[in-house]
Amino acid sequence: MLSRSLQHLRLARLAISELGLKQIVLAALYRIGVKSGYYRIVTPVKISTKQTDDVCCALRIDLVPLPNCEELRAIIQAEILYKEAEEIRNGQVRLFGGNLVPLTLTGDCNVAHWSKIGDENQDIKPVWEAGRFGWAIVLARAYHLSRNEDYAQCFWEYTQAFLEANPPNRGVHWSSAQEVALRLIALAFSAQVFAQSHLSTPQRMSLLSQSIAEHAARITPTLVYARAQNNNHLISEAAGLYTAAAALPDHPQAKHWKRLGWKWLNYAWQNQITLDGEYIQHSTNYHRLMLSLALWVNLLQQRAFPNEPLLPPTLERLKAATYWLWMLLDPESGQTPNLGPNDGANILPLSNCAHSDYRPVIAAASKAFLGEELLGPGLWEEMSDWLGLKRNGISIQAARRSDREPEKSPHIIEMSQSWAYLRAARFTARPGHADQLHLDLWWRGINIAQDAGTYLYTAATPWNNSLTHTAVHNTVMIDNEEQMQRVGRFLYLDWAQAEFMGYECDEARTWQKITVRQDGYRRLGITHQRSVLVSAQNEWHIKDMVIGPTDEKTHVVRVQWLMPDWQYKTESNPSGSAITMHILSPHGWVTLQVQWIDRPVSAPTHVLQWGLARAGKLIEGTGEVNPTWGWTSPTYGYKIPALSLFVNIEARLPINTMSTWQFP
Repeated sequence: MLSRSLQHLRLARLAISELGLKQIVLAALYRIGVKSGYYRIVTPVKISTKQTDDVCCALRIDLVPLPNCEELRAIIQAEILYKEAEEIRNGQVRLFGGNLVPLTLTGDCNVAHWSKIGDENQDIKPVWEAGRFGWAIVLARAYHLSRNEDYAQCFWEYTQAFLEANPPNRGVHWSSAQEVALRLIALAFSAQVFAQSHLSTPQRMSLLSQSIAEHAARITPTLVYARAQNNNHLISEAAGLYTAAAALPDHPQAKHWKRLGWKWLNYAWQNQITLDGEYIQHSTNYHRLMLSLALWVNLLQQRAFPNEPLLPPTLERLKAATYWLWMLLDPESGQTPNLGPNDGANILPLSNCAHSDYRPVIAAASKAFLGEELLGPGLWEEMSDWLGLKRNGISIQAARRSDREPEKSPHIIEMSQSWAYLRAARFTARPGHADQLHLDLWWRGINIAQDAGTYLYTAATPWNNSLTHTAVHNTVMIDNEEQMQRVGRFLYLDWAQAEFMGYECDEARTWQKITVRQDGYRRLGITHQRSVLVSAQNEWHIKDMVIGPTDEKTHVVRVQWLMPDWQYKTESNPSGSAITMHILSPHGWVTLQVQWIDRPVSAPTHVLQWGLARAGKLIEGTGEVNPTWGWTSPTYGYKIPALSLFVNIEARLPINTMSTWQFP
């Protein structure tokens, strides 16, 4: 009992030290507001959407510069857009960019006040995703291009049904102020387009105006929770308030919404984006969400509040954030490493590009915040057109990612047909994944060595946000322990910190070697150091050094690589010190060899053990396999089989391994 109390005390001290006392106090204030019933008073329930306030202001409908239809048709594939719009009309939607599922907006709605809805260990995200109204933005784009009134009719029928079934402050669709804010933004955008339709009667537009006001009223009382989270919640909710102020300029609360939204937007951008440009949630998907909101707010600022431009410190952080995401862009596929938490968000679906294609937001952000174009013309330009960002011809496409200072995040190494991202973070905010020194490797537009992603946040064991673990990342795990201590579904403490050690490059300043280390095993007195070396033969060499006490104690070092689910063959050398794997890619055989190097002569030969896992099962080699191994999740709620090669070495320290990738 005493040891458990001491452990709780240690975790409490860690939480205060790493999360900060301010964040903990803000979270406590929010919980007090929920438990005391305060939020039930300040956000009262409404019987239905017909129960409206006396104040109902006109909705501004000139906030979005509607693109020229002929110019749009020249850059997009309209048939793809119409196909998706027809799917929505037929009651189906591709949540998180996945397979078609029924669009559920009214069924099984909880009639309780939002503050009484607790966490029942059920995944609420699919319900919330439908309630974000991303499908409405797709319908709006299709309507603008086709003038097909069926799309307008569909929007109004679905919207009215949703609002009637989910009146203000009742049910799961009102339980998260962030979800409320994102829906508010989608409603405001849709109103700009559907205002052109004769089906958008004064009564319907008044309903929309009233609903936007109700959404904004839900956000303001619980901003303390968003401040406690200090992540995308704060930016989303502040952007929602700023949107309400722009869309309802004559509302009595408009000035308050605008002041509050602008204050916390600038605070968040300046405090949640590092000087190097990485977003606080250590996630490419949340980074895209943040930039999407920044682009939307940038448009509103120019259209509604032209005398209050982005503050210089804010603009500097958004510039850095744009470069950071571009650095991680695979130029052939338009994808990025599946880094960190991935909830599948794509809150402004303003192009026909695949859900996993990051080029729309990067192209738009480079125009908005850099005044230059990082990408050439393509399908992704539609987003820029909707946000009033025209091509200016000032291109920096010739810039190489390897021209960036190597000690800055993200750490990228390039070759002619392949490139790699080496994960090495100095955490100042809570990490989402225990992924220090993970390596992502890309070749000819294919993610060869990949991050497993997220799959689900809430589910029965083993899928309770379990792809955060060290074991599923392309890094080293020691003695079967995590790099950091997981104390909750979304919380790691005792953070592992990485340190940049140095680099080497050729005469053309092309990086040839980069070395980093991390201290996630300092409690064991052990340091993990990784060097990535490239050669002219299109080879990648990843050397892992596990350094610690040189005593008689043995340790188990596990090296893991996650690859696509392709045809394969394996072979091990006679000495038992190496395993070689060949996988058949669309462009030929790719070879991976993992070997134990610098092995002491006295070391026994049976200590190297390897296994190959697929879909949670061992398919070759030996060893126990966790059900979460051998999977990858391209987007939220979806998982597909992958090949996970793991090599375990049990010996005294130091233990050094070399992983070599060879491409044809």
